[in-house]
Amino acid sequence: MNLDILVFAAHPDDAELSMGGTISKLTKAGLKVGIVDLTRGELGTRGTAETRQREAFNAGITLKIALRENLGIPDGEIENTKENLMKVIIEIRKYKPKFIFAPYFNDRHPDHIDASNLIKRAMFSTGLAKIKTFDKEVPQQYYRPVKLFYYMQTYTFDPSFIVDISDTFDQKMKAVESYSSQFYDPKSKEPETFISKPEFLNYIKSRAEFYGFLINKTFGEPFFCEEKIELDLVNLINKY
Repeated sequence: MNLDILVFAAHPDDAELSMGGTISKLTKAGLKVGIVDLTRGELGTRGTAETRQREAFNAGITLKIALRENLGIPDGEIENTKENLMKVIIEIRKYKPKFIFAPYFNDRHPDHIDASNLIKRAMFSTGLAKIKTFDKEVPQQYYRPVKLFYYMQTYTFDPSFIVDISDTFDQKMKAVESYSSQFYDPKSKEPETFISKPEFLNYIKSRAEFYGFLINKTFGEPFFCEEKIELDLVNLINKY
């Protein structure tokens, strides 16, 4: 199965928090979106890897994604090794997405930075014919997606573009709330974390409101691209 978009995330819940509204917007438009989590999040303070796997499955249903996979890279060890690189290349060549999304390359969490660097390396390497990979012992063809876009996690950046998620913000938050083990729960006896504080989900909403305000919409999600992006000015003008 070929995908239109493939989203890579360091941990289950990263994709939903950062671009869940965009994912929902894309799937509602009939596009095929997949999410690949690099790790199972087993080092997380709250919950278990098994719990997060179930939560990720439920979140994927909410966002109506075409597939979700986990590469099983050890949490906290997303180094740019040959083994990890080949795992990502195999995924890209298997699904041949037109566009890839990855974490922004500067962030509070070192795993997010490592994931960003790994995906960028894979984005380039997957287009090299002399790098040989196999999917179930079948040789894969080299392939390179059109663009790599970065989504925002903790640290902010000046976005290249902002996606209007006013119509899909509720789906985003429903997907985020699928991860009940990770976020605020007054009944939980587990230790408090950076994201389990009650203020955290308010921050997610406030950020979406801020970036929505910048484009005169209710909610928005920001993205960054290191390359220039073509603007179809005629269609933009006709839209208004």
